[in-house]
Amino acid sequence: MRPIRRAGRVLVSILLAAGVLLLGLWGALALGFRAPVAPTALGAAWAAGCAGMAVALLTGRRKFPLAAVAAGSVVLFGWWSTVTARGDRDWADDVARVAVARIEGTTLTVENVRNFIWRSDTDYTIRWETRRYDISKLRGADLFLSYWAGESIAHAIISFDFAGSDPLAFSIEIRKERGEAYSSIAGFFRSYEVAFIAADERDVVKVRSTVRGEDVRLYRLDMQPETALKLLKTYVGVADDVAKRPRWYNTVTTNCTTTIFRMARALDPGIPLDYRVLLSGLVPGYLYDHDFLVKDRPLEDLVKASRIGPRAPGPNDDPGFSARIRTGVPGPAWTKAGQSS
Repeated sequence: MRPIRRAGRVLVSILLAAGVLLLGLWGALALGFRAPVAPTALGAAWAAGCAGMAVALLTGRRKFPLAAVAAGSVVLFGWWSTVTARGDRDWADDVARVAVARIEGTTLTVENVRNFIWRSDTDYTIRWETRRYDISKLRGADLFLSYWAGESIAHAIISFDFAGSDPLAFSIEIRKERGEAYSSIAGFFRSYEVAFIAADERDVVKVRSTVRGEDVRLYRLDMQPETALKLLKTYVGVADDVAKRPRWYNTVTTNCTTTIFRMARALDPGIPLDYRVLLSGLVPGYLYDHDFLVKDRPLEDLVKASRIGPRAPGPNDDPGFSARIRTGVPGPAWTKAGQSS
């Protein structure tokens, strides 16, 4: 039995050491991105300390290394709990405001609707507006996916289509501070607040297609107006809550796609989780498989028709933009009747 016990102790030591090394990596990155002073030095010191404790565990000594790691973890996670989201930073112009919305009767009022005129990423006219919509005229919802790094990753935007009004688009974005750059790794470590941006499609969609040169694709969601209204009300509630109580963005758990998925699941708990929800560029396949897109043609045809690039260029204040980019995009029955805003 002794060889078995010895092997068991060795295995336990290896597992403990591996856990300490993972803790060392996480702590080093957390400190490196968020420590208020000397982040690089603190991150390196934490990593080195955990590596030393892992080596000690592998030599068979457990009591002191485990006690040291436990004490250090209490301090680390105690500090981490104080890293809270805020709404009063020096924000970049395009996320300086977030959507504030309310529904009274059949009237939806949205404050801070972004309607910038974009000439380039650094040359733009700032315009924030208050808009009102008649929710009894809501016809449906559309999904924009903007690709910039291959077919697996895209930014998702939901746009609500009202008869007689311009569509209302919602984009869930990182709330960058002025001069701050995005890092997907930093996005795991409370580096950016999340922003619910309400916008005109001539802003949030057109800037990605014509200014940034991204491959923007449009999918007309196959859902009843009643379902679209429930989704809109969920957006309104979450956006208003985020405006009052800022929260962190996370590269995987709180991004543009997973947040939409959680809101949709609140409407229908039976919607299944799928790896394609995490790989946002693959969402059309997920939607097609679960009947959120029309099924009267192959998915490949929907993808081909979804690209708005050739139809997107036009003047900055382009009254025909939203109708033009929907030309030829397959959708539910009401869209085939030519009812686009």
